[in-house]
Amino acid sequence: MHPIARTVALALLVAGCGQKSEAPSEDAGTLPLTIDRFVGSPSLNGPSVNGLKIAPDGSRVTFLKGKEEDFRTQDLWEYDIASGETRMLVDSAVLLGGAEEELDEVEKARRERQRISAKGIVEYSWSKDGKALLFPLNGDLYYLPLGGAPKRLTETPAFETDARFSPKGHYVSFIREKNLYVIDLATGEERQLTHEGGGTILMGMAEFVAQEEMDRDTGYWWAPDENHIAFTRVDESPVKLVNRYEITKDGVVTTIPQRYPFAGTPNVQIALGVVDVANGAKSWIDLGPEEDIYLARVDWLPDSQHLSYQRESRDQKRLDLVIAPIDGGTPQTVLTETAKTWINLHHSLKFLEHSDRFVWASERTGFRHLYLYKTDGTLIGPLTEGDWVVSGLERVDEDAGRVYFSGFADGVLERHLYVVPLEPDPRAMERLTPEEGWHAVDVSEDGSVFVDHYSAPDTPPRVALKKIDGSLLTMIEENRLDAGHPYYPYRAGRPLISFGTLAAEDGTPLYYTLMKPANFDSARRYPAIVSVYGGPGAQRVAKRWSIDFDEMLTRAGYVVMKLDNRGSTNRGKAFEDVLYRAMGKTEVTDQVTGAHFLASLPYVDGKRIGVYGWSYGGFMTLQLLAKAPDIFKAGMAVAPVTDWRLYDTHYTERYLGDPADGDVYETSSVFPYIDGIRPHALRLVHGMADDNVFFDNSVKLMSRLQEARKPFALMTYPGKRHGIRGEAVRAHLWTQALDFFDRHLKNGTGAQS
Repeated sequence: MHPIARTVALALLVAGCGQKSEAPSEDAGTLPLTIDRFVGSPSLNGPSVNGLKIAPDGSRVTFLKGKEEDFRTQDLWEYDIASGETRMLVDSAVLLGGAEEELDEVEKARRERQRISAKGIVEYSWSKDGKALLFPLNGDLYYLPLGGAPKRLTETPAFETDARFSPKGHYVSFIREKNLYVIDLATGEERQLTHEGGGTILMGMAEFVAQEEMDRDTGYWWAPDENHIAFTRVDESPVKLVNRYEITKDGVVTTIPQRYPFAGTPNVQIALGVVDVANGAKSWIDLGPEEDIYLARVDWLPDSQHLSYQRESRDQKRLDLVIAPIDGGTPQTVLTETAKTWINLHHSLKFLEHSDRFVWASERTGFRHLYLYKTDGTLIGPLTEGDWVVSGLERVDEDAGRVYFSGFADGVLERHLYVVPLEPDPRAMERLTPEEGWHAVDVSEDGSVFVDHYSAPDTPPRVALKKIDGSLLTMIEENRLDAGHPYYPYRAGRPLISFGTLAAEDGTPLYYTLMKPANFDSARRYPAIVSVYGGPGAQRVAKRWSIDFDEMLTRAGYVVMKLDNRGSTNRGKAFEDVLYRAMGKTEVTDQVTGAHFLASLPYVDGKRIGVYGWSYGGFMTLQLLAKAPDIFKAGMAVAPVTDWRLYDTHYTERYLGDPADGDVYETSSVFPYIDGIRPHALRLVHGMADDNVFFDNSVKLMSRLQEARKPFALMTYPGKRHGIRGEAVRAHLWTQALDFFDRHLKNGTGAQS
């Protein structure tokens, strides 16, 4: 019997002693939730949607929605605001005609970088006039006029990627075989604008670290008047070439070469060019005398004669905002941000169309806030202020003089939409999302309405269309947890979720969440598991809906704790900076503090506490098993970084600096501490085709553990990347994980002293 089914059956048996035994009723919501159902379809989250966009004319909302029989395969849908009707625009299966979708290596890598696990239609865009949509499917591009049928724009053996409409909708641009192309929609003429791409040269494409670490997944940008396109020329030849091993659908092992910039090694060489769409003539923008830089962002100014770029130093302690004329004039640095540790990049830059001003985000006060500048770099004043963080600039309504942004002014556990005047007056801030929880919004171009995708711990993801003042117009997807909801039969097993704070060693409050079994008995002493990430750029404790492995653990009889240690995001720069040149220290201390708090609870057995995490969480799991074996008796590390010299330049050097500078990389790795890992306490899991945290990390750890005669459990997944995706494989991973924790924390056969 599966461990979860066994646990639920035992609970029902105990509860029903002396009574007639009856099968659990689906209406009562007491069906046991198995791992197979957990990873299967339809999604337990209900009919949640992705890729929400408001049409430019405000007439409809479009979105991507998974099929009921396979929620990972998405179709394109619309909600018509006037009629209130929802309908499918494109059925991906019909368009594919029964063929199986196959991705080339470039597209596989793009989706891995963007954390896209879906299939079918995974992205789309609107034309400026709102009369058509554009989307890729199975390597080709499709044009969909409203009210019409999809028209295939390309049909080639090569993959067309990063496709979009030009700003006025006259062209479609895309990348094919590492070059930039456009299609004139009026004539159907296809033209190749760059020709150097191929081999180690990428034209109009984002390099690995731009996609993975800088949140820049494109390498080209249209001018507003459509006459020019700015593009990058990337030379990957300085970057080290390594091999990964993939498995085809026929089971054939293939070797895939990949350029990977390990910390301390050379990055790509990058240039920024501008191409004339009409004649293909090219010019080049001066990026400054220093070649070893990062090109973080590129944005056009409204006049289409100037573009801006953000130039980041290799050590990431300096960020310049530069405005350059495209006629060959001298670029001007209008703004410079500096830090003693590192600069966090953002997307909160907006040049105004009707004045020589722009909105910019800065962490100069220790918290990210919005500021208004003149284009010559003169600061006009702050638009927001306080000891809280702006998470993103959503829209600037220049005509109405209003700035919309997401942020945490009402506490870090909830994200809301706010508005402030365009003229500096931070005291005039208003909150526009009254519901408790986590809100992700899309504000219409005219600033009249917004789509609100929100959830809370007991509220599955909902999608609402609201007036700009926050009042409800209509629900697009109410996703009520009623008898028709996929989660309804299992709702009685929903864990009990609570939030709290505890003090770090220096007194800093740390937020945590506890998840208890639904049939919680305060007289019992439960085994417990810490679900950890712990690294920068992430927040795990938040008031939002989730159904994840943590819930499966509670259903199996565990108490689960998540804690956002110092170093995590959305708490301000000082909260993050403790990681600088000291990974694996403060965040480990905070997680140990959390575990001791967990052990002190009267309903937790402090001798039966485990831990698990993925990626940085895998690194943290190893650190906790090694440095606190008295409290953590078993742990599963998935895709862990073990030696930061094996991770990429932009991420690792941001926090640890140059590997040649001191012994920080050694002391921040797991290897000086592995003697502390108890025999049999570790389960190590890694995808063998991981192109983010290379499998080399686990190979090195295996070797060191074997040399130290440390027995450990190991599971590798051939052909799987960092996400270890696939329903069957995920079922295997989580089933084995449950079995591991049950054996170590329930059945008394765990790690040895």
